[in-house]
This record gives sequence, structure tokens and C-alpha cells, in this order.
Amino acid sequence: MPSYEPVTALMRGLDVLRAVNRLSPAGVGDIHRLTGLNQPTIVRMLETLIHAGFVIRDPRQPLYFPTGRTLELSAGYVLHRAIGLAATPVMTRLRGAIGWPSDVGVFDGDSMVVAHTSRGEGRFLFERRTGFRAPVLATSLGRAYLAFCGEADRARALALAARSPEPWNAIAGRPDEAAAAFAAIRAAGYAAMDEDYAAREYGGLASAIAVPVLVDGLAAASLNLMYLREAIDRAAVVDRLLPVLREAAGELAAAVAGLGRAA
Repeated sequence: MPSYEPVTALMRGLDVLRAVNRLSPAGVGDIHRLTGLNQPTIVRMLETLIHAGFVIRDPRQPLYFPTGRTLELSAGYVLHRAIGLAATPVMTRLRGAIGWPSDVGVFDGDSMVVAHTSRGEGRFLFERRTGFRAPVLATSLGRAYLAFCGEADRARALALAARSPEPWNAIAGRPDEAAAAFAAIRAAGYAAMDEDYAAREYGGLASAIAVPVLVDGLAAASLNLMYLREAIDRAAVVDRLLPVLREAAGELAAAVAGLGRAA
């Protein structure tokens, strides 16, 4: 339990910095819609972040960008790297076995950070890079993680998502509906990508399913399987490929548990 109450100004400043980093470029109105902070507070925080070197303002219009100094804030974050290295041989074998690429994601508040992807190991129309931030309520990675994670992570993700206007985040403001959706994912054993997100990111041509990487009964990460809809439909993916994906997730879970023991 913390010894002191949180510093409100610092929390607001971090919210604004997170919004600028996520939106890039970000206008004051955009940040207001994402954070709920009033505009004078946002401007004051932006001016402070500019002074500290974390944000710059476009000289031609009122838009704000993160600077390279924001990278210093993640310099000590290594979990996704360690999991990415552990996942590489597992995902290479999975790609060879089923022909479709996968991503492994690690939870980071409002997103799943892609720790490793096998999309570059063969022909696939839609590329992603390590470090991509996949929205938790839009992607199969995020949905699979939230259905099987601890209550604290789930509550944090829903609280952040409720501030965001994207259509897939609407469920964050409806706790009973969200609970039912996660229960359905647990019953099925996998999560699917949101249709609106698939349309926006992939033109409706691709989709994904994902399963949790379980360590001691809770999600430590999640593993997806991407596919093209013109080649295979979801029912066939679930019937033929879900067992192979689960086997790979189990293999990865053993490797991730080993990382924890080593640490």
C-alpha cells in the first residue's frame, strides 16, 4: 500500500504525455476527449512537458508530438524483450506448422505491446513490428489477455479504455456486458478480433483469434493467429488450427514461467 496519496498534477501530466504519445500528432481537443481533463489543465501540462523536453509543438498549427526523450522512459522496460526472445523459436515452429503468422503480446495498460511477430517470416499482406501497441478491446490479443488476467489488470484496462472514443471501447462503460463478454471468451477458450477494428486496420480482409499464455492460472501474455478471410473462415480456423495455437501457447507459457524463476 502506498505511503502517500498520489500527486494529482503528476498523474495529469502523465495522462497528457500518454495521450500525446498515443495520438501523435495531438490537438488539445483530442487530448481532452481521451483524458477527460479540462483544456486549461491540458495546455498547462503540455507547456510543462515542452519545457521538460518530452513534447514539441508544431510551429504552424496547434498540434503536439512526443520527442525522442520519451524513449528514456522505457529504457528499463525489458519484459516484452525477454518474452519476445523466448517466443521466437515457438512462433517460428508454429508458422511452419500452420502457414499463418502470429504475434505475442504483453499487457501495458491500454494496449498489448507486440513482443514478437512471425509476420515477416513468410508472405503476408499486413506487416507489424515488434513494439506495436495493439488496443486491448479491439484485438484478439487484448481480449484474450483481459479474459484470463487478474482483476487489477482488467480494471485498469477498462478504466483507460472508457476514456477513449473508439467504438470497440464502448463496452468498457458497461461493466455487466464486459463481464459477460469475458466469460464467453473463457468458455470458448479463445478471443476474436473486433469487426470494426478489422475493417479499419485490414479492410476486412484479415482477422485473428488469440489464446492466453497462462502461468499459474493467469494470463502472462497472449498469442494470436492471423489469417486471410478469403483463404479460410473463422470456423475452420477454430476447428483445425486452434488446438495447434493452444499447444504453442502452452509451450510459451513454460518458457515464460522459466523467465520468472530465473529472475
